[in-house]
Amino acid sequence: MTDLRRFGMFVCISVLLLVCTIFLGCARLKTSTKGAERAEPAASRQDKTPAPLYYDFEDVLVPSELKVDKKRSFIFYHAPDFTAGVLVLRGRVEVKSLIRFFENNMAKDNWRLASSLKSPCTIMFFNKPNRGCIINITERQLKTEVEIWVAPTMGSVEEGLLK
Repeated sequence: MTDLRRFGMFVCISVLLLVCTIFLGCARLKTSTKGAERAEPAASRQDKTPAPLYYDFEDVLVPSELKVDKKRSFIFYHAPDFTAGVLVLRGRVEVKSLIRFFENNMAKDNWRLASSLKSPCTIMFFNKPNRGCIINITERQLKTEVEIWVAPTMGSVEEGLLK
């Protein structure tokens, strides 16, 4: 009977130690999480949205929620200040917010909204003195797709190839 008693006492002490270890471990995790929250500044907690980015076109700002589709994008680099081509991006962004974003930020980069078409896909036409930009926004089932086309503008016929 003493062996049975010793075994029972051993099991009770083992269970008690296991329960204490679990509670102490959980309590330690809880305080380390609170400490990490306190160390984080209040400003960064409020604004966790990543800043918009300039990708290949140095004067076309793109929301950071959109990711580049490298297989469908084509950018032509010629001189240090000359890029043209198409940049295709995808992400989970509302079409209306994208339209507002491009209307506001393209104006900041000296683009002028020439015209726009709004239907199931929205096309926005912007221009500068020697460049043009077309932004095509299409809402898909799970993501929104944005195509940004940038090309040099043609001068008058006398300045072009037909001279």
